[in-house]
Amino acid sequence: MQKSKRGQHGNWKGTAAGSGHRRRAAWAQNCQPSAVTPYLNVNGTTSWVAKASASLNAGAKVVLGPQPVSGNWSWSGCGASGTAREQTLKLTATCTATATYTNSCGAKTTQAFNFTVWPALAANAGKFIMVDQFGYLPGMKKVAVLRLPKVGFDSNQSYWPQQLQVVDAATGAVVYTAWPQDWNGLKTDESSGDQVWHFDFSQVTAPGTYEIVDPTANQRSARFEIGDNVYRNVLIQAVRMFYYQRAGQEKTVANAGVGWADGASHLKGGQDPQARRFLDPNNAGTARDLRGGWFDAGDPNKYTSWAAAYIQDLLDAYIQNPSVWTDDFNLPESYNGIPDLLDEVKWGTDWLARMQNSDGSVLSIVGLADGSPPSASTGPSYYGDASTTATLAAAAAYAEAAKVFGGLNNTAMKTYAADLLARAKRAWAWAQANPNVLFYNNDATRGTGGLGAGQQETDDAGRAELRLFAAIKLFAATGDATYRSYVDTHYTEAPMFSQWYVSAFNAGNARNLLYYASLPGATADVATAIRTRFLDLWGRSDYGGWGAIDAQTDPYRAYISSYTWGSNGVKANAGTLFTEEGYYGISRHTADQVATAAADYLHYLHGVNPLGKAYLTNMTSFGAENSVNQIFHMWFADGSAKWDDARTSTYGPAPGYLVGGPNYNQWDWDSRCPGISSACGSSRPTPPYGQPPQKSYLDFNAGWPLNSWPISEPSNGYQTAYIRLLARFVK
Repeated sequence: MQKSKRGQHGNWKGTAAGSGHRRRAAWAQNCQPSAVTPYLNVNGTTSWVAKASASLNAGAKVVLGPQPVSGNWSWSGCGASGTAREQTLKLTATCTATATYTNSCGAKTTQAFNFTVWPALAANAGKFIMVDQFGYLPGMKKVAVLRLPKVGFDSNQSYWPQQLQVVDAATGAVVYTAWPQDWNGLKTDESSGDQVWHFDFSQVTAPGTYEIVDPTANQRSARFEIGDNVYRNVLIQAVRMFYYQRAGQEKTVANAGVGWADGASHLKGGQDPQARRFLDPNNAGTARDLRGGWFDAGDPNKYTSWAAAYIQDLLDAYIQNPSVWTDDFNLPESYNGIPDLLDEVKWGTDWLARMQNSDGSVLSIVGLADGSPPSASTGPSYYGDASTTATLAAAAAYAEAAKVFGGLNNTAMKTYAADLLARAKRAWAWAQANPNVLFYNNDATRGTGGLGAGQQETDDAGRAELRLFAAIKLFAATGDATYRSYVDTHYTEAPMFSQWYVSAFNAGNARNLLYYASLPGATADVATAIRTRFLDLWGRSDYGGWGAIDAQTDPYRAYISSYTWGSNGVKANAGTLFTEEGYYGISRHTADQVATAAADYLHYLHGVNPLGKAYLTNMTSFGAENSVNQIFHMWFADGSAKWDDARTSTYGPAPGYLVGGPNYNQWDWDSRCPGISSACGSSRPTPPYGQPPQKSYLDFNAGWPLNSWPISEPSNGYQTAYIRLLARFVK
C-alpha cells in the first residue's frame, strides 16, 4: 500500500500515509552504524591493545577482540570466520582480517585488521651481524656488532664486513649506509674468541622494521624494530613469568593461553595447605597453610630469603618507574584498579605472611614436589624451621611492601599495608633477639637432605647484610630514628666501604645503600659518603663500571668480569647500576651516556652477543627470531611432547623466562661420564664445553648426566634483575 501511495504522489508530502512514511524515514536515519574499537592481543598472553595492525613473525598467534561486546559479528580473511567476536588467528602470510559488526537496529560497521607477516629469515641472518632483536628506541644509540670468529666451536666460519646498509624491511629501501669500525685493532677478544667491528646507525630514528645488510658479503642481521615503545610487550612477558611460576594458582586459557593452561598446583592433601615440618613429618599437629608463593627457579621449591629479595626488586622497579605499571598484563587480577606488578608482588607477600610465626620469626623454606604440568604433582610439601636469615629478609620485604601498598589510594590496601608493617616490626624484633638461629636445608649432615635444592642459609656476613637492608626498609616505611641509627652505625660494614668493592656481583648491596641515601630524613653526611663512595668505585678505570665502558673492554659492549653461573643475571645487574646513577641524579656522566651504558647490557641479553641469542624463552611471536628454545625446568622438561622445545614441541616453554646464560667454569657433565650412562654420549657437548666464556652456552635442558641447569635454568632472581633494567626503557 505505501509503495502504491508513494507512486501516486511522487513524494512523501500531503497525505496521512505520507506522514507515516516521514516518521519511518526519520527512524531509519536514527539507526546509525556503531563505532567499533579494534583490539588485539599478541599470542593470547599479553595485554590487549587498541590497534588494528601489527607486524609479526610467521607462525605468530593473534587474538582479535573488537568492541562493543554486544551485537552481531561476522568475519573474513586471515582464517577468521564465524560469528564469535573474539578470533584467534595463526598467521603465516601478510593478510587482512575484516570484521563486520551489526548493531541492534541493523546498521553495519566494518573494521579491518591488517597484518604484515615477515618471511622466515635467511639461514645466515644474525650469524655475523648482531642486533637487539626486539629493537631500539628512536633516540637511543644504536650499535650493531659484527664478528669474525677466531676461537671456539665456530672458528671455521668466516666473515669480513664491507660497507653496510640499513634497509627498511617493508619497502626494501636503503635508509643509511656506512662502514663499520674495528674494535681494538681487530685483536681477538679472549672473552668471546671473536674479532669484532662496530656499526653505529644511531642516525636512523624513523619508526619501522629494519635489517642491516652487507650486500657484498651477502650477510644480514635479524630484523629489528625502531619505535617509541618497542620493549613494552617484552616487559609484559618478563613480568608474566612470575604468573607461570605461581604455586597454587590456576592458569586459565584466558590468562595463560591454551599452551600453558593448568590447574592450581600443590593444593592436594598433604601439600601446601597442610604442609608439615620436615623434621617431624609424621606429626599432623605441625601442619601449616603455606599455599601460594612462586616456584623459585626450574625447581618448584619456595625459599623465604630469596622470595623476599624478589619482592623488593619488583617493588623497586615499581617505585622507580610508576607510570610503566598498568593494570592490563592479562593476569587474573587485571583491571582491578591496582597495577598488575603490585598484584604480582601481593601474591608473593601473601605467601610470605603465611610463613611468619606468631612470635615474629619466619619459616625458611617450603619444599615442593615436581610436576609437569605443575598440577600433576602429587608429592607432599614440607617446611623448614624459622631462621634469622629468613626473618631478616622477610622484615625488609614486609616493610617495603607496606610503604608501597600504603601509598595507594585504596582503603583495602592501606589496611593490608598496616598488617605488613606490623609484621616487619615483629620480625625485626625477633631477629634482634635471636641473631644466630640457623637452618640449613638439603644437608644430609643436619638431617635435612632432600628438603629443597639450593641452600638458602647464609653466613655471618650475609646476615649482617640482611640486617642492614631490613633497617633501611623499616626506616623508609616508618621514619623511626631507631632504624636510621642502625644504618648509620653499620653502613661502613658493607663491601663498598669495608672492602672498597662495587660490582655487578653485589649490586643489591650498592642499590640498597643508594636507596637509603635518597630517603628524606637520612643522615646527610652518611648519604653523601654513600653516594661519593659508589661513584668513586663504579667510576674507577680498573673496575667493571665506567672504566670498562670508557676502555671498550668488551667488544659486545656489556662487560662483566667473569661468566659464571647466572651470568645473564649479572649482566642485568650491571646495567641497573648505571640506571641507579640516572634515577638518583648523581651521575658524573650525561644522561645520554648513562642510558647508553645501561642499554648496552639490555642489547646483549636481546641478541648482541656471540651467539646472536635473545636469552628469553619462546619470544619469536614477540619479535626475536633467535630466542631460547629449551630451559631446565620441571614443567618444560626434556622429552615433553608439549613443552620441551619451542621449535619442535607443541608449545615449548612459556614466553619470557630469562635463562642463566653462558657459564665458563661451573658446568661439566657428571664426572663419571662417559661410562656411567649412554646419555653421556662419547664426549662433552661442545659448546658449552671448551669454549671462550661468552660462547659457553648451549640451548639444551638435559638432566643428569649432562646437567644443563648451571646454564639453561631460569631463576626469579635473574628475572627481577632483568625487569628492573628493562623497565627503565619502557613507557
